[in-house]
Amino acid sequence: MEPYDPLSYDHLAESVVRTLLECETTPLPPTKKFPGAGVYAIYYSGDFDVYQPISSDDCEVPIYVGKAIFAGSRTGKVASTRTASPLFNRIRQHERSIITVENLRLEDFKCRYLSVKEVWIKLAEEFLVKRFLPVWNVVIDGFGNHNPGKGRKDMIRPKWDTLHPGRHWAEKLRLEHSAETIAKEVKDHFEKRRHKLGL
Repeated sequence: MEPYDPLSYDHLAESVVRTLLECETTPLPPTKKFPGAGVYAIYYSGDFDVYQPISSDDCEVPIYVGKAIFAGSRTGKVASTRTASPLFNRIRQHERSIITVENLRLEDFKCRYLSVKEVWIKLAEEFLVKRFLPVWNVVIDGFGNHNPGKGRKDMIRPKWDTLHPGRHWAEKLRLEHSAETIAKEVKDHFEKRRHKLGL
């Protein structure tokens, strides 16, 4: 057995995630703008059939987790100011996706978010995905996607947009999966991971 190392990346990431999960849930999106980058979790409590195993007002199993970093972080060209609000803005982008589609209601979603030092953001997101296997992260791709722009119509339509139609840019992309097939994948996901998720 390896000796316990409280400063290992896994344990440090777990500490960030534990702090996030201790945060109060808020409506999606938060009502007041705030600065900072970090991680977040989105929860569902509606009546869309395939999500019933995790649909709950208790906000225990997220339907999606994500991160937001400062502009320029990937290239090392981060502005000296830290007054920007990438975490808030990212969550607001998700609001726009949800209100655009036909079969989801914004009032059925809540979120938790945590401003985090940049060095820990990616690790914390990875830890969240491994722990909760959020269905919009690991089964249904595309929720966090942006409009790919002109000249990209040969791209495959994300599964998220097939199951939740309404984003106009996605409707122009090539359909490869049926909503019925995707719904079955979701049900299989929950069934196979019922014990891990505590469902």
